[in-house]
Amino acid sequence: MSDPAGTRDDAFLGGRLVLRQPARGYRAGMDAVLLAAACPATPGARVLELGCGAGVALFCLGARVGGLALTGLERQAEMAALARHNAAATGTDARILCGDVAAMPEALRQERFDHVIMNPPFFAAGPAAPDPARAAARHEDTPLDVWIDAGLRRLGQGGTLTVIHRAEALDRILGALGGRAGGVGILPVAARAGGAAGRVIVQAAKGRRSPLRLLAPLVLHAADAHAGDREDLTPAAQAVLRHAAALDIKLS
Repeated sequence: MSDPAGTRDDAFLGGRLVLRQPARGYRAGMDAVLLAAACPATPGARVLELGCGAGVALFCLGARVGGLALTGLERQAEMAALARHNAAATGTDARILCGDVAAMPEALRQERFDHVIMNPPFFAAGPAAPDPARAAARHEDTPLDVWIDAGLRRLGQGGTLTVIHRAEALDRILGALGGRAGGVGILPVAARAGGAAGRVIVQAAKGRRSPLRLLAPLVLHAADAHAGDREDLTPAAQAVLRHAAALDIKLS
């Protein structure tokens, strides 16, 4: 549903959440829900999302796990305002700050969190775009390693960093983690069984040194062809996307 102010209300988790997003340009979708499902937060944990947009991942996580202290950092003031609206509309206790991952507000630099989640822009920066807000959400003008570094700096010892990105960015994510986080779990996400993964969810714990684990892929769609994705979700995908089930990355 759209309104005259250029926003629309989108349903998530089978209608359990209705969140306001821009009617045009970039809107969070499945990736944000998967990111929220992968965060291993438990009640009482402090969670930070870098680049939170309208707050879809934060509020999906809050719908699954109660009693969290949620913080979102968003560079675009209009998106941060939508996230604050969504917090109020859903009755979620969340703090939304406007600021850049590469130059965080001073107060945030003094804090440590149990979990940091992020869905960084996927594509390299290109020529000027007709929709600057969409370009800012999708195109990388802050390098991925800066996002990873910022996330690790905000974690307490043993805290987890969870990232969703294109599968081809996996080597960059692992390189950026370096020796600062370990016990890495990698969950490939494939549209269909037997197909290449289009996304990876990577999770690591700060200060851990245990080996990397590559998990079996999460397959989203049961049909062999693109025949109505809303109707052909696999049971595992339905559990996460419609019923707020968790994704267990199983850090070693």
